[in-house]
Amino acid sequence: MADPARARKIAERTKTLVADFIERRVKDERLGFLTVTDVRVTGDLQHASIFYTVYGNDEERADTAAALEDWRGRIRSHVGKGLGIRLTPSLEFIPDAIPEGAAHIEEALKAARERDDELARAKQSASYAGEADPYKKPADEESAAEG
Repeated sequence: MADPARARKIAERTKTLVADFIERRVKDERLGFLTVTDVRVTGDLQHASIFYTVYGNDEERADTAAALEDWRGRIRSHVGKGLGIRLTPSLEFIPDAIPEGAAHIEEALKAARERDDELARAKQSASYAGEADPYKKPADEESAAEG
């Protein structure tokens, strides 16, 4: 089993090699606007999970996934030559959930802003149930002297 530092270095190098190969050598009209976001290599350096995002709709994402699957062997060959280690890791392309997560966070922030605006409007028209300052204050010296 390799040490985590070596696995991390191989993951970073794999990320660079995959992104470079896709950008420069893959000529496939199905391939959308693709970004390799992360690569994770197992501890024994036998398997690499490549996370990617695609800008576009669901159809473009599906086309890109199909193109990556078709090119996986050639990409693996390029990674093997670039890494120069005894065994080339198998590659698995996984669509990253970053855009969906970001959209969910944006929706939650929008709902929070709307609720804050609603509370601000309610606060402006609100009035106190009793006095504005409900706390008892000690009697002034003058009123104490008169009494």
